[in-house]
Order: sequence, then C-alpha cells, then structure tokens
Amino acid sequence: MNSNYEKSAQLLERAKKVLASGVSSEFRKYNHPHALFYTHGKGTRIYDVDGNEYLDFTLSQGPLILGHSHPEVLQAVHDYSAQGQLYAGQHLQEIELAEKLNELIPSAELMRFCLDGSEAVQTAFRVARAKTGRQKFLRFEGHYHGWLDNVAYGISAPSAEALGDREDPNVFPWTAGLPDSSRADFIVLPWNDLDLVSRTLEERHEELAAIITEPIMCNNGCIVPKEGFLAGLRDLCNRYGIALIFDEVITGFRVGLGGAQRHFGITPDLSIFAKAMGSGYPISAVVGKRDWMELIEQGKVIHAGTMNSGNPTVAAALATIRVLEREMPYDRMYRLGQQLMAGLREAASEAGQNLVVQGLGPMFVTYFGNEGELTDYRDTFHADKGKLNRFIAGLHDEGIRVIGRGLWYISAAHTEADIADAIAASARVLARL
Repeated sequence: MNSNYEKSAQLLERAKKVLASGVSSEFRKYNHPHALFYTHGKGTRIYDVDGNEYLDFTLSQGPLILGHSHPEVLQAVHDYSAQGQLYAGQHLQEIELAEKLNELIPSAELMRFCLDGSEAVQTAFRVARAKTGRQKFLRFEGHYHGWLDNVAYGISAPSAEALGDREDPNVFPWTAGLPDSSRADFIVLPWNDLDLVSRTLEERHEELAAIITEPIMCNNGCIVPKEGFLAGLRDLCNRYGIALIFDEVITGFRVGLGGAQRHFGITPDLSIFAKAMGSGYPISAVVGKRDWMELIEQGKVIHAGTMNSGNPTVAAALATIRVLEREMPYDRMYRLGQQLMAGLREAASEAGQNLVVQGLGPMFVTYFGNEGELTDYRDTFHADKGKLNRFIAGLHDEGIRVIGRGLWYISAAHTEADIADAIAASARVLARL
C-alpha cells in the first residue's frame, strides 16, 4: 500500500507560497491525501515524487485515450515542433486534421480549432445566437460545459430537495464572482425528461437559441440517455429552429471515432470536441453543419485566438487519431471496461457492499447506494458520498488512481492484467470499508 506522501506535502507547502492553494486547477486540491506532485507517466502507470506507482484510471481527467506518453504522439509533437511552434498562420497538418474530423464526425462539415472545451462551448453559443437572433440556451442539471460565467450554474446543489420543482428548478451558482447578468443567459431543466423539454419549448422557444447537452451525462453518474431522448431533442430543435449542441468533450473519440453522435445515430447542429482528441495536449474544436458554421466563415461571428492550432497541439491530435484508426481499440476498451465493471460488482457482492456500477465500459462510474441506477442528476444525491470518498482513498493507497467522484476511464493501453489488479485491489478495499 502507498502511504508515503512526504515529498509531495513539502512541495505543496512550497507551491502555496506562489500558487493559489498550491495548484493550477481547482480539482487538483482534492487528491488523496492532498494535492500530489508527479514525475512521469508511461502507459497505464503514473509516478509521484515519493516514488509511489499508480495504475491510472483517471487518464488525466480523460484525455489520455492512448495512455501516458504514447511514443508515436510524442514523436509527432517533437518532429513537427522542430519546424516551428506557432506561425500566426496556417499550416499543412491543420488542414489534414480538419479533413480527418470532417471524415469521422457526422456534424463536422466546417470547424474551428480552439484550446479547450470551455472556449469552444462559448463559440457555439455565439454562433447559435447570431443565427437565430435569440439570446438564451437550454441546459440540464448536473451537466458540465466549462467553468465560464454563463455555464457555472446547475453543476452543484446542497441537496435534491433544494433543486425544487422539476418544471422550474432552483439553480445554484458554482462559484462566487458571477455577474448577475449571467443568470439570464439560460434555462435549466432535469435531464432525460423529453416531455418536460417539449412543454418548456412550446411555451418559451422564442427565447431559445440552443439546447446544449452532454450526449452521455459523464460528469455526474455516467448516465446514458433514455431511449428516444436525443432523437426527441433533435426533432424539437428542428421544429423550433433551435441549435442542438452536443458537448462531446468527454465522449468524443472515447465512445468511438465519430463520438456519441455516431454511436447514437443523432447528428447535432454544433459539437464540441476536446480531451481525448489531443492525448493531453491543449486542443479543442467547435464543429458543425455548414449552415450554422458559415456565420464564422462569413466573418459575421468572430472567433479568434493567438494560440489556436499551434504545431504541437495539432500534431498530437493528428497522431492520436491515426493511432486510433490503425489500431481500432474500441471493442477491446469496451470489453475490458465491462470486465472491470463486472469484477467490481462481484467484489462488492462478496463484501456485502452496496456498490453500484454503471456506464458503457470506456468510461463508467461507481457509487454506493440502494436506489438502483441513476437516470438524472437528482438521483445522484441518493448516493453515499462519504463512503465513496473512503473507497477512492483506499484505492489510492492500494496504488489505483480513480477520479474522486467515482469516474473511471479505460485507455487503449490498459491490459487484462491491469483489470485483474484493479479488481483485486478493489476487493481488498471493499472488505475493509
């Protein structure tokens, strides 16, 4: 078991003198037993400054679809960066990457590259507003679309009861410092309730430029859409002239080469891709149908960024997709993920623990509860978060790294042996809970 975090603790105290909380992203504060410092990663393993080795199922919050330090990605970044880092102009691999996304993603008729998902989401909103002449967007409880002002609501709440009526939910800000005006940008509803969306649009469609959704609710519960839900959103958006936006920051290149939209057979008007597309390098894309994206093409909607489509990030994305196309690891990732899910359920049953495991396989969630499967954000409040925290901390001490909210990712690098190790470690922790 890992128990020595002394060097990380020392570095954290040093970091706190110059970095707010000693970190550069809020979620890193909540590692176990505190923010840790890492030295290197290779394949499915990551190592900290105290020499602890972890079998990694966080994949750096999802981007490392090929595992840590994939040699082909690193070589591509090295070779292309040697020609130049940033031109403030166009380059060949940028075209090649765009052509590849156009080939693979149903909605990607035209696109623009950005640096992260938060920025790309705001670009999609701008396009939707410009085309429709309307101001608001509809979003769903518990869905995460970045940390910027107009989406920093509805991500958390004190309790399910505090959310109030499903037809007119209470919405809680995620952070201090939001302008009052940002609350006027959106309507929020519970997810997976098509009748409620339909009734809301019937009354308020003239206010709405877009509906944005995670096609799989990955950030809270790894919840799949109910049969007909995404198709129903597509039909409603067609009926009222509203943009359907899929936030595929997590699902893109994880559930398949064409994202969740190809997996489910539903083509949105605009989509956001990031994370797994770049294997850990900072790149995202807002992609869409030509009749929406042409507003950017015509210069009516401005999208800009000095660092957009830099050589290293484009090379990383292009290399990642080439590896995925050549090796096609998805059947194996689904199989290993489902094997791990089944093993966790069996270990929990043997230990008498009320562990619930749900998801597709390439990503899934674990939580403790007696209410059965989750279908929307409100269901997540039935879970025992304290017990989950102890489970995740126990796994960490056993050398298994999992995202604190119980989200597990499978990479193309994971092996049968990794899955067996994770199940055995989980069984030990479950027996101690």
